[in-house]
Amino acid sequence: MNQALNGKRVAILSADGFEESELSVPRAALQKAGVEVHVVTPDGKGIRAWAETEWGDTYDADKSLSDVSESDYHGLVLPGGLFNPDELRMNEDALSFVKAFFQAGKPVAAICHAPWILINAGVVEGRKMTSVPSVAQDLRNAGANWVDEAVVCDNALVTSRTPKDLDAFNAKLLEELQEGRHSGQHA
Repeated sequence: MNQALNGKRVAILSADGFEESELSVPRAALQKAGVEVHVVTPDGKGIRAWAETEWGDTYDADKSLSDVSESDYHGLVLPGGLFNPDELRMNEDALSFVKAFFQAGKPVAAICHAPWILINAGVVEGRKMTSVPSVAQDLRNAGANWVDEAVVCDNALVTSRTPKDLDAFNAKLLEELQEGRHSGQHA
């Protein structure tokens, strides 16, 4: 799989309060597979992780949201946590960036609370998805078909519930990146 992913670039869009493992573990898996990964933040500054029950490490940003576009990347990862998705779902630039990946048919992977961002971006109606259980009703209310599974893939939209599902999440993300654009991925 590594050769098929060499030269691919993925953005991880995040803000303060992301669940640490939901950024660090996918980033490591992507890099191990030969993917160039950029951590993109709203202001291009470092972001602080939430590590299960307390504040974790600060992660450097590679890019500012204002300096990137969907065309720079082959896929997008949205880590969860409580604070991070809540901030990003209120950021119009972040929502436009996310929606552009759907319009281009590119893989998007969201875990835990990150589907809140997708709800506000208006891209979940009619999609089969999963998330942390506390977001299930929000997804249903937005028109998604929520299921309680470790990983769900609906036409290049990869979703998972919690950090315990990261192995399945990463495997499906890498598979979707290898496949490339999907005509069924839509905004």
